[in-house]
Amino acid sequence: MTNLRYGGYLLIALGLINLRYQTGHHNVLIHSLTIVIPGLILLAATFTKATQKYLANRTTQIVVGIIAALLVVYSFTNK
Repeated sequence: MTNLRYGGYLLIALGLINLRYQTGHHNVLIHSLTIVIPGLILLAATFTKATQKYLANRTTQIVVGIIAALLVVYSFTNK
């Protein structure tokens, strides 16, 4: 659960950094929220008992990791 929690924190931080450093660009809020909202959902899911059992599944962890990695790449490449 700890690694998934760190992933949630990472996405939130990247989204907020993205918001700050791309201030003035077109649709920056939408781009940043595209990163922050999944991070908040993931973070909340790691603290909820109902979703912890689901997130403990290895396949789910791999899928969540891939989605998080894609969002990290998106945070560096969006303009």
